[in-house]
Order: sequence, then C-alpha cells, then structure tokens
Amino acid sequence: MKLARRIVTLGVVAFTFSLAPMLAVGQTAGAPPVSLTPDQMEVFLLKADIARVRDAGNGVTGSRRATLTDGTFSHDVHIQVVNEERTRFEAGKKTELNFKDLARYNITGYRLARLLGMDNVPMSVERFFNGKPAAFTWWVDDVKMDEKERMKQKAAGPDPARTSMQVQVMRVFDVLIQNTDRNQGNMLWTGDWKLWLIDHTRAFRLGTKLDKPDNLSRCDGPLLDRLRGLTKATLRGAIGKAITDGEISALLARRDAIVKHYEGRIATRGEAAVLFALAR
Repeated sequence: MKLARRIVTLGVVAFTFSLAPMLAVGQTAGAPPVSLTPDQMEVFLLKADIARVRDAGNGVTGSRRATLTDGTFSHDVHIQVVNEERTRFEAGKKTELNFKDLARYNITGYRLARLLGMDNVPMSVERFFNGKPAAFTWWVDDVKMDEKERMKQKAAGPDPARTSMQVQVMRVFDVLIQNTDRNQGNMLWTGDWKLWLIDHTRAFRLGTKLDKPDNLSRCDGPLLDRLRGLTKATLRGAIGKAITDGEISALLARRDAIVKHYEGRIATRGEAAVLFALAR
C-alpha cells in the first residue's frame, strides 16, 4: 500500500528508544520543541484529542491522517482500521492464500523492532477510531523522499555505506516478519538520511521459509545477536496480544533460518565480510 508521505510543518521528530532519554517534538511551526520520553509519546498517542482528519495519501485501505493535540502541542498520526482476512486473495498474477491485512500488525511491527534495538519503525498503539479498533502510528516528519524517488535520483546520501547498511537491516526485518508489502512508497528517507519503515499491515505470515534469501548478504552484528536471543517468552512479553501463538512460532522458525543463513555466510566468507555495526 503505497502511501504519499509529505513533509509536515510540525517540526522534526528525534525518535529513539534506549539511544536517547528524551524525544524532541515540534508543537507548531516555528515553536520550540517539546521533549517527550517514549512513555510520554505513547500516552500522547493514546489520549490526545483528534483535532483534524483527512486522507492519508495513496493507500488502498482507506487509511487516514489525523492531527492530535493535548492542548499543549500537536502532532500528526496515521490511522489504520483495516481488518481484512480472506481464504484467497488475488492481486494481478499473484495469489495469496490465508491473506491478512490487519492494522494490528503495525503495532506488532513497532514492538518487535523495539525489542530488536531498531529505532526506525514509528511508534504505533491501539486505539478506537469511529468505533473500530485502529492502529495510531506516529507520522514521520522531515521526509526528504521515498525509495522510489531515491532510486530515480540514484542518490545514496553523504554516507553511501551507511545507506546500504540501513537497506540491509530492512531486508532482514522484512524476511523475519514475512512482509509481503514492502514497496518503495513505504520506505521513507528523512533529511538526516535515516530510513524509516512504515506500514506493516501485510506482514507476520505463517510461512517458515525465507523469502528471497539471496537478498540477505550482510547483517548488523548487534541485530543478529538480538535475533539469536529471541524466545517465545520475550516476544510475548514485548508484543503482548498484538501477536498470536501461531505468528510467534512462524517468526521463530524464520529467525532460526536467518541465523543459520548468516552463520553459513560467516563460515565461508569471514565475519568481517558479512557483519557490520550500524551506528544509530
């Protein structure tokens, strides 16, 4: 679901988890930033009033963009209520069985990314919208371009090696969650050349084999270590009801395959040729 993400005028979000104790959030254009901890950001997403709602862009599931305010500052969110399950789904020449397009997967993706030490999946929480359970996801600010535009410009940013590393991390994450909808419109590059991953409603399938393992050439070393440490208990504790037992089992099976894949590459190519450390 390609989303047209434009730069908003609410300031630039400095959005990290354990990497920084506070988060800078613009109140209004030209206003000084307000600092939020991740806990405060979550409360804002859950409790702030909806001031304005409009179309989110070019999505195909009727998603909405809304401005939230708590009376002190405002920020935009992406609201998705999609909750579609089909025995068979056909899109062009592609057929998918047991198809699911679920808003809760945005929440699952955010919580899993945080567990893995990734800070480039925007926060998403469950909240009701028009009487339906929805995912309220922090709108990414300061978007410079999406991946389609980056490829068109053949741009790699001021640090091409770092840009490549971020793409490699995305590939590992997408294979882990079996994301079937990572199109160029939901890969967003901000002004600081950080890659943000949005829209995971068509992920967390029940397949146990790796999709396109040949794309997994290199991996962030700390990410690989965290993958090794995943257990059913840690996943359940971090993600809660946003993931089912079946989805956990499939994810852990793919994790096993990912770890085996990289251990094989390390054995034949050497650790230095396979692993890197992406500075955050």
